[in-house]
Amino acid sequence: MNQQDFIALEDQYGAHNYHPLPVVLSRGQGAKVWDSDGKEYFDFLSAYSAVNQGHCHPKIVGAMVEQAQTLTLTSRAFYNDKLGPYEKFICEYFGFDKVLPMNTGAEAVETAIKLARKWAYEVKGIPENQAQIIVCENNFHGRTTTIISFSNDENARRSYGPYTDGFVRIAYDDLDALKAALEANKGNVAGFLVEPIQGEAGVYVPSEGYLKGAKELCEQHGALFIADEVQTGISRTGKRLAVDHEDVKPDILILGKAISGGVYPVSAVLANDEVMNVIKPGQHGSTFGGNPVAAAVAVAALTVATEENLAGRAEELGQKFRAEISRYIESGSRIAKLVRGKGLLNAVVVNDHEESETAWNICVRMAERGLLAKPTHGNIIRFAPPLVISEEDLMKGVNIILETLKEFEDAGEGDVPMQEVNHPDHVEQI
Repeated sequence: MNQQDFIALEDQYGAHNYHPLPVVLSRGQGAKVWDSDGKEYFDFLSAYSAVNQGHCHPKIVGAMVEQAQTLTLTSRAFYNDKLGPYEKFICEYFGFDKVLPMNTGAEAVETAIKLARKWAYEVKGIPENQAQIIVCENNFHGRTTTIISFSNDENARRSYGPYTDGFVRIAYDDLDALKAALEANKGNVAGFLVEPIQGEAGVYVPSEGYLKGAKELCEQHGALFIADEVQTGISRTGKRLAVDHEDVKPDILILGKAISGGVYPVSAVLANDEVMNVIKPGQHGSTFGGNPVAAAVAVAALTVATEENLAGRAEELGQKFRAEISRYIESGSRIAKLVRGKGLLNAVVVNDHEESETAWNICVRMAERGLLAKPTHGNIIRFAPPLVISEEDLMKGVNIILETLKEFEDAGEGDVPMQEVNHPDHVEQI
């Protein structure tokens, strides 16, 4: 079968809920992937930051294989010999009393929402069904009915109602807006759910002091500070967690993606006893949450992040990436407008409108040159290679990016003749 055959199979038998680049991948190692024809690419997306430790890391895969040959699933009807040690490990790793293990990022966000509401009613004393959770404009926390209820992306929301109540949406990176929402809903706010960096919105990094200020406001109003670090956690931004850049300790921490190195679905919600102890037997759960394979994989993945100093690598290489792209932009680029990010989570804004095909076409051309990335919101291209990437390979990737931008610039307004490729008619999201 050739690549078009594989694409045709997905098109015929799979739901059309994604629009991938026309590349069929069959193998990955470290920061590189290969397509079914054997062509090599630099992966500058990392499965939306799930493979921070690189594709098929031998230590993580080894832990998965060893456990899969021993015991895979017991459900939580019984204890197993992997879950307790994993829970101790992750709680000490991030500095919390307890963890509630789940499988996917969206499940973890849903868990955090339920936990915050239950705490609000049983500890804070908010009247039943009156709790509000403050969220931000342009958020991306997942795809469940509850989560899309507080999204302002109409493509994600439309035709999925009726929606879930109990959320107040405010501007991101705006402490005055948060303060006003807390005061307007005085006494009824369970928590503030926020991404420390809005990844899916286009890698929006908030102003310095925003996270610290938000945590202080939450403390003043007796509301929980809930950090969604599904995409930004596990060393991606140059710290173990993105909130660490401002020394902020969330009341509830949400993790996923790279907590498993991308080899198995694992997510987690962490909190201290005052919050977590409101959950009692039968009140929340998951058949697969906390299974032995997940526990073994997560311990290995987090150990790799520490042993290989992935946070330090992300910080150092991220600065070099932004410096190179900034130098090109400052030279007078008409295509690239700006670069922003932290660590190795970065985005380049194309000097065009969201409905333009330019960013998509740039990504297609970069793929032809051997680098994979994906646009978000039409005119923003996200670049997030595995944190194990070498400086040499990072610079090779930067050269591909710059060569492609220059090609589009020389052609004028991004109108580079190319093979006919269907482009997405919607915002690309995880």
